[in-house]
Amino acid sequence: MSFLTRLRSSTRALVTLGVLGGSFLAAIEATIVATAMPTVVEQFGGLSHYSWVFSGYLLTSTVTTPVWGRLSDVYGRRTPYMTAIGLFLIGSMLCGLATSMPQLILFRALQGVGAGGLLPLGMTILGDLFSLEERARAQALFAGVWGVASVAGPLLGAVLTESASWRWIFFMNLPFGAAAAFLVGRYLVDRPREGHAVVDYVGAVLLMASVSALMLALNESGGPDRSVAPGVVQGLYALAVVLGIAFLVMERRTSQPILPLSLLSNRMVATTTFSGTLLGISMFGALAYVPLYVQAALGRSPREAGGALTPLLLGWVLMSIVTGRLLPRVGFRPFIVGGLACVALGFLGLTGVNHDTPMMRLHLYLGLMGIGMGMTMLSLLLAVQGSVPREQLGVATSLGQFTRSIGGAMGVAVMGALVASSLTAGQHAPRALELGLHRAFVLGAVVSVVALASALLVPGGLPQGKKTAM
Repeated sequence: MSFLTRLRSSTRALVTLGVLGGSFLAAIEATIVATAMPTVVEQFGGLSHYSWVFSGYLLTSTVTTPVWGRLSDVYGRRTPYMTAIGLFLIGSMLCGLATSMPQLILFRALQGVGAGGLLPLGMTILGDLFSLEERARAQALFAGVWGVASVAGPLLGAVLTESASWRWIFFMNLPFGAAAAFLVGRYLVDRPREGHAVVDYVGAVLLMASVSALMLALNESGGPDRSVAPGVVQGLYALAVVLGIAFLVMERRTSQPILPLSLLSNRMVATTTFSGTLLGISMFGALAYVPLYVQAALGRSPREAGGALTPLLLGWVLMSIVTGRLLPRVGFRPFIVGGLACVALGFLGLTGVNHDTPMMRLHLYLGLMGIGMGMTMLSLLLAVQGSVPREQLGVATSLGQFTRSIGGAMGVAVMGALVASSLTAGQHAPRALELGLHRAFVLGAVVSVVALASALLVPGGLPQGKKTAM
């Protein structure tokens, strides 16, 4: 029976629709706010806290990701997922009702806690519902939803802000989120957890505290306008290290760790996690700095800057769909290696872009990167899901999402520091900005090449199917 036939003939279709709907809302919230923020700042003030509307969401969604994964392995998928979407919707409602910038930042952080569960738990639920061959196509739909959300977010945010109010970028989540929650809550059938299991809450607190300190330090290290003294940033880095060591000690001593270190003894998990972390560094760097490079350094229009990433996102979505169809017959390794090769070639092309470069060539490089990301991201996810038992599926899936987010935060911070160092070197501002962004792209190219080399260590072979949950 084909994938589409099974999808139509069972409750899988309704659960999949609910999961994709919830994931779309979480993904679009990462980008839809950007076009509304100038209006929000005009109404509330608080320009100095502008970045925290984004950073607060990213911080809480990242630090809670592995916790949600472990909770789903202990309590099943439905209860954690319903809790996550509930927190996301409460946060959305409160964001829409916010009356000051501090309130908006606080409620965005709450929204991020829910989003931290929606994305990895959504991927885990799809991993449960389908065999590995079917899973490739189902997860390709997931990747397509993420790509569409990334493209549609800024446009939809602008339309809602201009035609109604910026508050509707949050209120719109409520009916669609409620529908997604109903579908998952009503039709998802959980298999009972075998044996006795507990959640290592002490380890969870240590992990979240360590990662929070690290991301706060990275956020304050990545730009020329620091809001805290350098000594505070150094203290945050030191705190992150101390708490991280305490977390590792705790995980070795407990029988039910929040993030089992034994996962990394699995060669497939270890190699794909490392490659995925490096990919996160380069990927988030491109998403953050390519539009700035196009407008501020190359002197293009805001519309050209806004559309610069479209080839990347389209290549990502389309290649995810193609990869989903071919991967069960070809295997993980060719797509991971080939995809990272495309990302590396695209970044190498970016290092040669200047004022005389036609936009078509820039779009070609970004499209090549998007094709590589579409091949790689889906393959990394399915490689991990196909190499662990069901009782570790949630935490293994969230591990990849978690490490890519950490890598992305590191990439944006380090690239931002390179740009800032050029701006403070006393050079003419446009030229200094172009030089700093060029250095950032060189770093991205180097990291991409290292990621490609690490992918050669990924085990080969064809994926093996696993029993489904429904």
